[in-house]
Amino acid sequence: MLSAIVFLPLAAALLLTVPAIPDRVARWVWVVVAAADLALVAIVWANFTEPPEGQLAFEERLDWMPGVGSSYHIGVDGLSLPLVGMTAIIFLACAVYALRDKDRPRIKAALFLFLQSVSLGVFVAADLIIFFVFFDLSIVGMYFVIAGWGQGTTAGRSALKFFLYTFLGSLALLLGFIGLYVSAETPTFDMVELAEMMPLQGAPVAGGAVLLAILIGLAVKTPTVPFHTWLPSAHTDAPTVGSAVLAGVLLKMGTYGFVRIAMPMLPEAWRDWAWPIIIVGLISVLYGALVALAQQNLKRMVAYTSVNHMGYIVLAVGAAGLVGSGTEDTRRLAIVGAETQMVSHGLITAALFLLVGVLRDRAGTYDLSAFGGLAAPAPRLATLFSIGAFASLGLPGFSGFIAEFQMFSGAIGTAPVTAIALLGILLTAALFLRAVQRLFAGEARGGSVGFRDLSATEMWSAGTLLALSILIGVFPRVILDMIEPAAATLVELVGR
Repeated sequence: MLSAIVFLPLAAALLLTVPAIPDRVARWVWVVVAAADLALVAIVWANFTEPPEGQLAFEERLDWMPGVGSSYHIGVDGLSLPLVGMTAIIFLACAVYALRDKDRPRIKAALFLFLQSVSLGVFVAADLIIFFVFFDLSIVGMYFVIAGWGQGTTAGRSALKFFLYTFLGSLALLLGFIGLYVSAETPTFDMVELAEMMPLQGAPVAGGAVLLAILIGLAVKTPTVPFHTWLPSAHTDAPTVGSAVLAGVLLKMGTYGFVRIAMPMLPEAWRDWAWPIIIVGLISVLYGALVALAQQNLKRMVAYTSVNHMGYIVLAVGAAGLVGSGTEDTRRLAIVGAETQMVSHGLITAALFLLVGVLRDRAGTYDLSAFGGLAAPAPRLATLFSIGAFASLGLPGFSGFIAEFQMFSGAIGTAPVTAIALLGILLTAALFLRAVQRLFAGEARGGSVGFRDLSATEMWSAGTLLALSILIGVFPRVILDMIEPAAATLVELVGR
């Protein structure tokens, strides 16, 4: 079943490379395949039961490169399946949003279906080489999205910067994977076996070096300060659906790598490096919020909030490594909050980027000073953007509140100094309230004159993502019942 989920979009992508397929058909092929893939994910979700410790559900394994201990090994658990579901939902929302797209829609649909396959592959991979292959292919796919459909004169430069930064990060990641392989008692790239063997346990210097290589590779993709500099230009120049996928899905590959690879395979090194990781998270939280507050370009503002929100996750997983502080319950709560934040941020920020893209489609700019009084001509846009803003700043009733409450409860209970990061919530509230006021209140001016409200496809794509955020915010057990057992297992692994 998991192989069908991963490779169905890829098969459709190959089909869409046939030039004879009309653009109108290609658009609907993208929607239908994304919907079918989501239906398969829903079947897996409905039949999921938490596997025994050290195992995965829906496992598939085939020999691939037995000489180096690598196989086609995939599976899911409570840490990966929520991200698989989030990925399928975001790609379907993007497919619906792009139904009116007229810029080479056939090739664009094929490229995004390819991106969907490799993104899903990252989250189901149970072998480091399989993980790395999908991880690297996601960089290639997004490079062509930004370079081919970028919205500014600097799109080519932004695409190249994105590729070079993230590719260099992936090389550091590969170096770390090789370090794990050669240090294992029985050389293997199997992620389940490496978590059981704990390579480099009792070797703090070598373990710290391997962890550092892995952390750099994942931090670039996350991104955290100081590895974030590719993000603003990539988001600003990427097409609307490209930004939604980049923020909603691709950034989570970095944070997912922390909980899937770094923490369970190098628990001793993770404990030793917990405080530096926490400090990086704190800096990212405050820096991302402050720089976002200073932006006049709305799309760059939303992009910098991703640095802020990813900083919360880094802070929480770092706190989970402070085994000598707090309690096991607080560390588990921090991991549950971090995992919930991955899903929450994906849904909310993808929706915000889809809504922000409407401004450029209508008025040709993201500049906040070009708008005002938009609530009158565009009430649907005003409503959905306001909901997205309140969801992003963690207002109760939204998934962001569930995630942030747990992250801060766990982190502060383990390391009280992390309460400093609460300033990030205050700054986020300020920047989003300022944006809502400048966009939708006051006199209509500039780009607001004659502004056309959301179309049906724009409304339903972004609206569905925000509705899911509300669902999680009101009924959090929908996702917490799946995450909590896996988080408890991860806490035990880190504490070994």
